[in-house]
Amino acid sequence: MGRILGIDYGERRIGLAVSDPTGTIAQPLSPIVRRRGKRPPIQAILEIMTEHEVEHVVVGLPLTLEGQDSEWTAEVRAFAERLGQRSGRPVSLLDERMTSVMAERAVRSLGLRRRERERKDRVDTTAALIILQLFLSRSAGREGRSE
Repeated sequence: MGRILGIDYGERRIGLAVSDPTGTIAQPLSPIVRRRGKRPPIQAILEIMTEHEVEHVVVGLPLTLEGQDSEWTAEVRAFAERLGQRSGRPVSLLDERMTSVMAERAVRSLGLRRRERERKDRVDTTAALIILQLFLSRSAGREGRSE
């Protein structure tokens, strides 16, 4: 199957997680800090993909609570399309509604001091982990049904 990169694409930070080579377990990577008003750091993501031998990418899609697209959703879709074109790798989109809430709850449950809990990069990385793990779980479920 190969490694899969999970991305929580944000305006200020991009949370990242990568699977193990079997596509079973998600592991955190350091987030990328974005500079306001600058183009998406696709080259930095391509370097991470090369370093970790990524075969597939899954990007969290920020739909509204009603399941509709927003302005930000359009930007994330455009980012995912450009990343796929530049990398030559498949890029999937996964509905990320509620992953930020799940990530915040997970970080809070770690028992860290308030200052550590509230670090946004920790939440972004956890959101990327959740996006990737959801994708891996769904993929495993599809494979199990086809056997």
